[in-house]
Amino acid sequence: KFFKGKRVLITGAGGSIGSELAKNLIQICNDLVLLDASEFNLYELKEFFSSFKSPISPNYELANIRDKKRLLQIFKKYKPEIIFHAAAYKHVPLLEENSNFVEAIKTNIIGTINLAEMAQEFDSKRFVFISTDKAVRPTNLMGATKRISERLISTISKDSNTIFSSVRFGNVLNSSGSVIPKFKD
Repeated sequence: KFFKGKRVLITGAGGSIGSELAKNLIQICNDLVLLDASEFNLYELKEFFSSFKSPISPNYELANIRDKKRLLQIFKKYKPEIIFHAAAYKHVPLLEENSNFVEAIKTNIIGTINLAEMAQEFDSKRFVFISTDKAVRPTNLMGATKRISERLISTISKDSNTIFSSVRFGNVLNSSGSVIPKFKD
């Protein structure tokens, strides 16, 4: 009932968690905006939903959450009431190689700040940050960037009309980079 008639934005919509959220919300919400930095992921979502009977047709936005100007365009256009923030860099070994840690910080922390600021500026009702169990006592960069983002979300929520929350997921069965696809390969 909560989502009925609402405008929902999902970041990382082409990923494992984002696409499942989209598939569940398409039947309920009034307007669904699917945002992803991966053209291929958005293409696959569009192909999936083109053969799917639903009361609405989702909006597809190719964008990177690190690009605040692009986010501003999207928020002005759709004015989302609910945001599910699932966009992130999550592959631990890759993020810790060379200087990839900078990219993890830009996406997982700065991108989260950008979205949280947009949510406040456009009076979004709710902001749900998808985090990880690796943020509990971080031993790797991905867990640390997610933990920092959780703390930022918690701090921002204290002086905001937007309700901010964080949820932690463990290993998501059959998600990209998880053990099931590796076993299949």
